[in-house]
Amino acid sequence: MILLKRLKRGVSLVFALLLFISCNTQEKNENENEKQTKNKIIADFSKLLKSDVQDDNIDGSLSLVIVCKDTVLVSEFYGNADAKTIYRIGSISKSFAGFLMLQLQQEGKLDVNDPVEKYLPEIRFLKGYNKYTPITLKQLATHTAGLDRESRSSDKNVRFGKISEWENNLIKAIPETSFRSKPGERFRYSNIGFAILGLTLSRIADKPYIDLVQDKIFKPLEMKNTFFKVPEGQKENLATGMAGGPTAELNYERPKREHDEVGYRIPNGGIYATSSDMAKFMRACMGYTTLLNNNSIEILQTTQTPTNRLRSNYSFGFSLYSDQGINTVGHGGSNAGYSAHFEYEKDSKYGVIIMRNYNFGNTNLDLRSNSLLRKLSLTE
Repeated sequence: MILLKRLKRGVSLVFALLLFISCNTQEKNENENEKQTKNKIIADFSKLLKSDVQDDNIDGSLSLVIVCKDTVLVSEFYGNADAKTIYRIGSISKSFAGFLMLQLQQEGKLDVNDPVEKYLPEIRFLKGYNKYTPITLKQLATHTAGLDRESRSSDKNVRFGKISEWENNLIKAIPETSFRSKPGERFRYSNIGFAILGLTLSRIADKPYIDLVQDKIFKPLEMKNTFFKVPEGQKENLATGMAGGPTAELNYERPKREHDEVGYRIPNGGIYATSSDMAKFMRACMGYTTLLNNNSIEILQTTQTPTNRLRSNYSFGFSLYSDQGINTVGHGGSNAGYSAHFEYEKDSKYGVIIMRNYNFGNTNLDLRSNSLLRKLSLTE
């Protein structure tokens, strides 16, 4: 009887061991299949972008980075691009302003619900300002202040002045800027609104805005190839911007001219960067650095606008998109001769960055990025 019990116990142990091995093997096979699926998705995407650049047939440059959590999975370059290639990132610059605002709130230097006039009294010169309650920092950072997209000033320097004069040109632009809707009522994209936000943050911190972003974001993240003005020693790495197309003649002069003629367009569109540096910023936006705490990251990833419209959900300098199983955070950017896209899925932590030195072509940066993130996220 004792022998029989020992035999049964031995059989049970062997069965349990075999079951354990079987489960581990099955899990290993499933993980391997999942890995192969993801690798194929990424390889197909890379192949598609390479084909797009070839078909665009304009001797252009395109850089791609794909990340998962705090790891870079892919860093590839097409056409004339390489690891050193620098692009304008356009309105993705707004994400840096929103990120900075949350940093200053963490430090107790502001509350996002503070009225702008508390720090920037010149805001009172907006046309129609006294008809409404004072605009808040939050409203500027979420495009809900109700302001014009751009100033209506006829002064050429307001839009095309030197970078060293951007603050003065913004102050001149404010009296020629009007309201299009009541503050806080709706999402209405405003470039000058973000320029005003940047100057306000500068006043709060008592430091020039460009120095502030460099000290609080670029330097801590070691974004050594990110600038508001490309240094002489780096200009050989700046991709040559190509405006116009695809059927119109390419315009090289306007993008070249706008490197110096920026007007007030600094906080809302003034940054240059490499794709690898933008991956460092994405890592920070996901919460893998100490620049923002968990509460601030949650705020950054949460809709702050009074709307449920699919493409009008916005946080502080970040567009939010939720559809077909994904919840993404990011921003697109476009200047004359340059376009870029920066987006990550907040749950799976996959992210994609695409940067290009032209504004047209086969690759729709937004839709292609959404498609890739959806495929990768749904394999999790």
